[in-house]
Amino acid sequence: MSSFIKDERRRQLLKAGAAIGAGFATPSLLLSRSAWAADHPPIGTWPAGAAGSTVYASAAVPLTGSYAAQGADELKGMQLAVEHLNQGHPLVKAISPKTKKGVLGKELKLLSADSAAKPNQAVQAQQRFITENKVLVMTGSTSSAVAVATNKLAEREKVLYFTGISGSNDTTGKDCVRYGFRQNFYGETAANALGPVLVKNFGKNRKAAFMTPDYTYGHTTTQSMADYLTKNAGWTVVTNQVSPLGTQDFSQYLTNIANSGAEFLINVNWGRDAVLSTQQAKQFGILPKMTLVIPYQIPFLAQEVGAEIMQGVFAATDFWWTLEDKYPNAKMFVEAFQKKYGYRPEWGAENGYISFLHWARMVEETGSFYPPDIIKTWEKGETIPSLVGPVHYRPQDHQAVRPVVIVRGKKPSDMKNKEDFWEVVEIVPGAGVMQKPDAFGCHLGDYT
Repeated sequence: MSSFIKDERRRQLLKAGAAIGAGFATPSLLLSRSAWAADHPPIGTWPAGAAGSTVYASAAVPLTGSYAAQGADELKGMQLAVEHLNQGHPLVKAISPKTKKGVLGKELKLLSADSAAKPNQAVQAQQRFITENKVLVMTGSTSSAVAVATNKLAEREKVLYFTGISGSNDTTGKDCVRYGFRQNFYGETAANALGPVLVKNFGKNRKAAFMTPDYTYGHTTTQSMADYLTKNAGWTVVTNQVSPLGTQDFSQYLTNIANSGAEFLINVNWGRDAVLSTQQAKQFGILPKMTLVIPYQIPFLAQEVGAEIMQGVFAATDFWWTLEDKYPNAKMFVEAFQKKYGYRPEWGAENGYISFLHWARMVEETGSFYPPDIIKTWEKGETIPSLVGPVHYRPQDHQAVRPVVIVRGKKPSDMKNKEDFWEVVEIVPGAGVMQKPDAFGCHLGDYT
């Protein structure tokens, strides 16, 4: 053992002993006494990040660029979660019963930065938060390219990371890491949940054109969707039009689709790219001539393009606010979010919120901020509450096993309010739509 580690242990033990001897042993210090255990050498930002009365988390989300609207919604959910954790809100108690106020009695503060959906920008921001603020956990992504890059940072720096929005199979597949966790659904689960609905409603041996963003989310989601439809229903992919993130003019791709003979337009684009490509498909006359399908529903898409275009469109999603009628926790969340922000949450906000509460639960169950022990608690795979019923995390790949929600766009005349764009047609249990844990090449790294 190096002299540095021995000296660091000695300093931390002396600090703790001095505080107790001086009569400054606060409840938070006593609660986190295992964090100072002599048999744990420093790792990542621990124990320095847990030494004070305040602990920090960091989020890098896109607040500019193609995914800005979704990033802002996601961040709002995270901010509400932190507020609720510090208050000891009743919804927090329902998810993490051991939480009183804060996390292990310490106030939680959230630091945030604009990633612009760029991996390098996101990693630079998170590295700064690690160095300057000793954050104990990182979050945010919206782009799976950012999620994969942050996974690698988390593993290298030994700082916990839970994704924001990430739809790529690779995030908990070949790019999985011991220090990363994901709560939300992804391409493979979306395809396996939505595929049977499409076959039931439209039959076999149909022709589909795909629109795919050129990065890991787009490629893996298109692959999963195409695999399901071709192997299980004899559908044919007549063209797959791949476009760069941030495309403004989709005319060249839409021209190819218009001439392809496709019956279905399966649009995998995301954020503003999804909005623009869908609007332009309408202008080209492709819609409603072809049937639109959204395998991975984009927050605010229906609001941006209008109910006229989205009526009758099937989509897979993580959460929709009318689930408040089925799940009491969802109802509490939707009401609290709407009261604070003035609109009903999209699924990015739901994902950001519940991911924070799940992390806090694992910390409370562990009784320490020591990262390897938190990971081992998470890997027990215990069934825990969420906003959409009981869920659990698989220890082999750190992916949450949670339901996928299938929705269909409502006719404008059927909307009960200005946010009532979708009807929930099916809630598909997660276990049956997930691949085996090692199917996409996940090999978790070391704890230390």
